[in-house]
Amino acid sequence: MRILVVEDEHKIANSIKQGLEQEKYAVDVAYDGAAGYDFASSEDYDLIILDRMLPALDGLEIIKKLRRKDNHTPILLLTAKGQIEDKVEGLDSGADDYLTKPFAFTELLARIRALVRRPKVSTGSILKVADLSLDTITYKVQRAEKLILLSSKEFGLLEYLMRHPNQTITKDQIINHVWDYDSNVLPNSVEVYIKHLRDKIDKSAIPLIHTVRGFGYRIGKE
Repeated sequence: MRILVVEDEHKIANSIKQGLEQEKYAVDVAYDGAAGYDFASSEDYDLIILDRMLPALDGLEIIKKLRRKDNHTPILLLTAKGQIEDKVEGLDSGADDYLTKPFAFTELLARIRALVRRPKVSTGSILKVADLSLDTITYKVQRAEKLILLSSKEFGLLEYLMRHPNQTITKDQIINHVWDYDSNVLPNSVEVYIKHLRDKIDKSAIPLIHTVRGFGYRIGKE
């Protein structure tokens, strides 16, 4: 899953980025409102973590501008203002949730999990496709109750596919959601990681990852 962090305090922004990357998210960071809005309006994110008070463009203005453009990416608003009226103003501007600084990283993770839209086939933190399961909290992946060990990027790719079961996902969509903006990744890199997943998941079993020629990939039963 790909997340945008817009925070002008570099130490906080970099700390969030590092923590989220350890949780296997792809993360982009912007340090002012103008750059944050440019990222949010031009790139495809699964979630935006947005500081309220930013140089160049205020966080609430960013939310309003994105919503006016029919950008409905979930937004978690961060702020040092904890008064009820401040929270109401943030939510009424179009934010989906509100977290007051200072906050515990575990709470941030819990709120992220709550905001990220999950497919109907998932139950809590567990994503399932046929006899394949993936736990987004413990990072445990199993097929037919057999444990499968994946690298961080393999896990991110599999999670993205499993959040869209029986849908054709293009290489560009995969790159946009599994790698961050600064990654030097090419379409054939996706092919390499798909092969790695197939070797680990579909070997000696009914294939679940399918190539849709000319379009991309799909996960699910034939």
